Amino acid sequence: MTQGTRILVVDDDPSVRDMLHEYLSSHGFDVALAADGTQLRASVEADLPDLVLLDVRLPGEDGIALARYMRERYDVGIIMVTASGDIVDRVVGLEVGADDYVAKPFDPRELLARVRSVLRRLQGRPEAAAGEAAPEAPEAPASQRSQVGQCTLDKEGRRLYASDGTEVTLTAMEFDLLRVFIANPNRVLSRDQLLMNTRNREWEPFDRSVDIRIGRLRRKIEPESGAEPRYIRTVRNAGYMYVPDGR
Repeated sequence: MTQGTRILVVDDDPSVRDMLHEYLSSHGFDVALAADGTQLRASVEADLPDLVLLDVRLPGEDGIALARYMRERYDVGIIMVTASGDIVDRVVGLEVGADDYVAKPFDPRELLARVRSVLRRLQGRPEAAAGEAAPEAPEAPASQRSQVGQCTLDKEGRRLYASDGTEVTLTAMEFDLLRVFIANPNRVLSRDQLLMNTRNREWEPFDRSVDIRIGRLRRKIEPESGAEPRYIRTVRNAGYMYVPDGR
């Protein structure tokens, strides 16, 4: 699960950011750092994370407001980091859509367990036990498998596999986008259609959640990074189109 999983740590304390960066990176996560809401927005615009560790007590815009902002626009996991014993922050954080919380001071091992738990729920499947080798692509019935670019999607298991059989990290929204594309080959789909079919809501101006997720999908299924997309193509002023044969 950890390979390719991006975590954004948002905390105004440099020592906490550095500690979490070192600890989470040592467990295979791709870790980005932010000190406040401005840096959070910039980081999200550059590369949407899979999960955000969000301190409640931030200068300027607090963590509760930022959690609400993230939940309204993006499909990401959110763990609130609260002061010890501050029940109000925890309750409000969960009410605005946070997936979990951890109180300071925390044991990094507890935080890691909560991170993995939220990621498991988001991906809708259990994580391999520590030290267990990554599973190879199962021999699922052909009706459950679809070739998507250089990868194979197991629709029943909600898993994506590279050409060598290793699993590629896939979030819930990324799977839903692939499912919609596969069901509508060679058809232009607007952002409204994609959001309605993946999150049951309409697209709003400046909502880049679909564009960011498609950018991440392209990096996973396209054969050449940075080249013109062959399989998920942008149709100017219209949306996106999935071309199964890439021609």
